[in-house]
Amino acid sequence: MKKHILVLFIVFYLNTSNAQNISDALLYSNNNINGTARFRAMSGAFGALGGDFSSINVNPAGSAIFLNNQFSVTLSSFNTKNNSNYFGSKVSTNDTNFDINQAGIILVLESDDEDWGKFVLASNYEKNTLNNSMFTFGTNPNNSVANYFLSYANPGLYNSNIALSTLESSYYEDLDIRGQQAFLGYQGYIINVDPNNLNNDTYISNVPAGDFYQENYIESTGNNGKLSMNFATQYKEKYYFGLNLNSHFTDYTKTTTFYEENDNSQTTGLKRLVFENYQNTYGNGFSFQLGAIAKLNSSLRVGLSYESPTWYRLNDEKTQLLKTSGYNYGNPANPNISQQDVDSDYLLIYPTYKLQTPSKWTGSLAYIFGKSGLISVDYSLKDYSKTRFKPNDSFFRPLNATIESQLDLVNELRIGGEYRIKEWSLRAGYSYEESPYKNKKVLGDTNGFSTGFGYNFGSTKLDLAYAYSQRKSQQAFFTQGFTDGPNVSTKNNTVSLTLLFEL
Repeated sequence: MKKHILVLFIVFYLNTSNAQNISDALLYSNNNINGTARFRAMSGAFGALGGDFSSINVNPAGSAIFLNNQFSVTLSSFNTKNNSNYFGSKVSTNDTNFDINQAGIILVLESDDEDWGKFVLASNYEKNTLNNSMFTFGTNPNNSVANYFLSYANPGLYNSNIALSTLESSYYEDLDIRGQQAFLGYQGYIINVDPNNLNNDTYISNVPAGDFYQENYIESTGNNGKLSMNFATQYKEKYYFGLNLNSHFTDYTKTTTFYEENDNSQTTGLKRLVFENYQNTYGNGFSFQLGAIAKLNSSLRVGLSYESPTWYRLNDEKTQLLKTSGYNYGNPANPNISQQDVDSDYLLIYPTYKLQTPSKWTGSLAYIFGKSGLISVDYSLKDYSKTRFKPNDSFFRPLNATIESQLDLVNELRIGGEYRIKEWSLRAGYSYEESPYKNKKVLGDTNGFSTGFGYNFGSTKLDLAYAYSQRKSQQAFFTQGFTDGPNVSTKNNTVSLTLLFEL
């Protein structure tokens, strides 16, 4: 007889399994346009311009453009709208959050040296909110989530099937990630041992064939931030050089709730299920940046910068919960619906692991129209296939191979302009970033535009910006076995307000 398990305490899970995937890697590898209102209004095209706190994150030489000591702080409103379509059923979710996402200080130290005109010390903090939610529902005419659990119990060519004795006599917390998923499916009566297999190590679905009504709700909270310590200098009023030492931190929680129900049978098999997954990822990292800006003449500037990989040390905590209802659970003579709770209720704490994000090169060009305005262009290259989880052992090696085969070199273009009318500054920008996936149906290209204005009060400046971006995606609910998922259009709207003081 199958065992009903209910666990009510915390364990420290020391197996070598993990729960990461490509989406997690991209979450910490992306460089969103974030920072001051002026930076956002011009779509982040500041690599050859400098003179803005957030420009330091593109090219660390940009701080040497500042003429005096300054302090700034930015408050932003982040709105994310997800429109999903799952087998013809459409639904929208909307999330709005407010946060202080930028704060920085610049100290300009004049030099008596004829060649090295000044030295600049700067500190800039920026935070990217990760709050988001998405709801999907629809009737799937083809596949049940049972295929997800089967894919772990019957893994195929490279791993042997899981023995029935393991699923009947083991405890959830003693198994690796593969065994845990098969265990949940078997103990929840989603899958059964194949009666035609004498070795008792092959499994079949216990879900009657037909149509499957499914819902999936995803809620994520947290942030991914960076504190940059910057040093820059000016040489002969023509060349600028800079260095950033960056400290990264992240705390991200994601909860998913999947529901499936069918009316395919009134007498046998699974009727409905709820499968919940909770994961919290937290940790810190380090990176550095090098950059240079050259004034070719009074109007034209060029810039070049390099951003190293970010070397993260991360920790995961995970909880899973499965509740099922169906017919004949353990008693073929009982025609009534029974309920089964396969409640892990363990907080599984995984060993610390490492994530190395890809490096990035940015080339920039800017033209200054005297005191009336400017136009600026940044072009960046970033190879997401170089993303690596470490150690590159038997668990992470297949994931790293998948990353290398599915992700690609990404081109990014940012264009920004500013027009000044006395104390007023009018700004606009455009951004384009290719999908990191070779298959752009998984995650499409990102297009965005921005606008804003600023007013100079003298020693105080006030800037306001609005930025919009859109990206389409089609990502599966689960990583294997059951890989159906909705078509999603994600739209981001951001309003930022920056107050800057000259010290």
